[in-house]
Amino acid sequence: QVQLVESGGGLVQVGGSLRLSCAASGRTFNSYTMGWFRQVPGKEREFVAASSWSAISTRYADSVKGRFTISRDNAKNTVFLQMESLKPEDTAVYYCAADSSRPYGVGIPRSTESSYDYWGQGTQVTVSS
Repeated sequence: QVQLVESGGGLVQVGGSLRLSCAASGRTFNSYTMGWFRQVPGKEREFVAASSWSAISTRYADSVKGRFTISRDNAKNTVFLQMESLKPEDTAVYYCAADSSRPYGVGIPRSTESSYDYWGQGTQVTVSS
């Protein structure tokens, strides 16, 4: 079992920055692909970024490429999402997720919601113009 707890959300002005954190419990966290998704009320949850267990492979949605950076500290069981140059359209609830199906998997992390089996409760990010 893995439990995920996000933090770091809040209100920020356009062009500002935020760093989200996701603290994971469970000894097998280090072997999992980790992802960030976001959801706006009335819309489906969408992929934002993902990192392989080693952080060698990462993947980003086109909408955040060049502005967001996913990283992880396996020693601290934590994954981060650094968000720069924030836009109003980045406003959403951000969720951390773990893909446990391929421990120590190689290759590009998956971006489909159904690939992830553990989820955090979400943290709100609001970008004001």
